[in-house]
Amino acid sequence: MRRNIFNRVGIAHYSTRKAPCQSEKMTDIGTRPLFNEEHDTFRQMVRRFYQDEVRPRHKEFETRGWIDRSLWTQAGAVGMLGVTMPEQYGGAAADILYSSIGWEEQSYANTTGPGFALHSEIVMPYILHYGTEDQKQKYLPKLCSGEMIGAIAMTEPGAGSDLQGVRTNAVKNANGFVLNGSKTYITNGYMSDVVIVVAITDRSAKKIAHGISLFLVDATLPGFTKGTPLKKMGLKAQDTCELFFENVQLSPDALLGEENKGFYYLMQELPQERLLIGGMAIAAAEGMFEWTREWNTNRKLFGTTLSALPTTKHKMADLKTQIAVGRAFYDNCLLLHSQGNLDTATASMCKMWLTDLQCKVADECVQLHGGAGYMWEYDVCKAFVDARVQRIYGGSNEIMKELISRDI
Repeated sequence: MRRNIFNRVGIAHYSTRKAPCQSEKMTDIGTRPLFNEEHDTFRQMVRRFYQDEVRPRHKEFETRGWIDRSLWTQAGAVGMLGVTMPEQYGGAAADILYSSIGWEEQSYANTTGPGFALHSEIVMPYILHYGTEDQKQKYLPKLCSGEMIGAIAMTEPGAGSDLQGVRTNAVKNANGFVLNGSKTYITNGYMSDVVIVVAITDRSAKKIAHGISLFLVDATLPGFTKGTPLKKMGLKAQDTCELFFENVQLSPDALLGEENKGFYYLMQELPQERLLIGGMAIAAAEGMFEWTREWNTNRKLFGTTLSALPTTKHKMADLKTQIAVGRAFYDNCLLLHSQGNLDTATASMCKMWLTDLQCKVADECVQLHGGAGYMWEYDVCKAFVDARVQRIYGGSNEIMKELISRDI
C-alpha cells in the first residue's frame, strides 16, 4: 500500500519556523513557514529515497543514459509519484507543497536522472484536467504506481520555445487520426509508455496555435519509434531521446481534450512547469552552496583554511544573500500557485531569475573548488553542467523576458 502521510488540511503557516538562511544549513529540514510537520515527515522519506536508492547507482545511470525502471515502481510504492492526483486515480490528493518537496530533494541529492517531476507534475495534470474519465482511469493509476512512464513531446528540430513552428500533424480519417512527424529532446522519451504529443490538426487555421491538438500516444502503437538516448552536456543519467511517428493510427479517444484547443491547454499548464524548474534551480543553488561551504572549511592553503580568507568569506556572503532572496521569491510563487494565483508573467520571472541564479552560483562554486571543481567525481562539477539547460527548456529565458514584458 502507498504510505498515507499527506496533509489534507491545506497549507499552514508556522511563524516560529526559520528561513533556510537562518538555519545551520540551507538544506535543513524543518524550515520555511510554508511547511508543517507532515511535510517534514514526507521530506525525510523522500530524502532517504534519493540518498539510499538513487545516489549509490547514479554513476551507473550516467554511463548508461537512463535509470532503472524498478526505481519508478519503488517511487510509486512509497507515494512519490502523482502526489497531487485524486485518491480515486492512485494519488494522495496532497497539496502542491508535497510535489515541491520531491523536486527540491532531487536537487539536494544532485541526482538529476529520474524524470519523476515531469512525469508527475507536467504529464499527469494534462490528463487530469483535460482527459475523459476513461483516459483518467486508463493512465493515471499506472502513472501513479510507476507501472507506466509518461512524457510530453512538444519540441521539434524546427520548433523549440516557439510552438508556432510545430510540423508534426494528425490528419483525420475514418478510424480517428493518422499521426506523422518527429520530436526531439524528449525527457523520459526512451522509457516512455505514453506520450502527450503536440500536433497540428487544422492546417487552415489563421495561426498555427489555433490548429494544435494534444494526443495520448501509447508507445506500443505501430509506426511509433524511439531514437537512442541522446548524448548531452549534462543530465547524463536522464533519459532524453528523439521520437518518430510514421503513419501512426490513433483512435478517436486518443485525442486529449477538444480538437484544436491544444495551444490553450499548453498555456494553462506552463506556469506550473516553470515553477517546477525554478524550484529545482533554487534548491540546486542551496545544495551547491552547502557543498562549497564544506569544501572551504576543509581545504587548507597559505597556512589556514579557504573559508578563513576574506575573499572567500565575502564571496560566500554574496552568494548566500542572493540565494536567500531567490528562496523568498520562489516560496512566494509557490504560495501563489497553491492559491491558484500564479500567473504567466510571475511564473516566467521565477523560471528566468532562479535559473540565471543557479548558473551563477554553479560558476562561483566551481571556481571556489579550484581544479577539483572541474573533476566529474565532485558534485559541484556535475551540478555545473546540469544547470546550463535550465535556462533553455520550459521556454528559454529570452522568451521568459518577452512574456514578462507583455504585462509591463
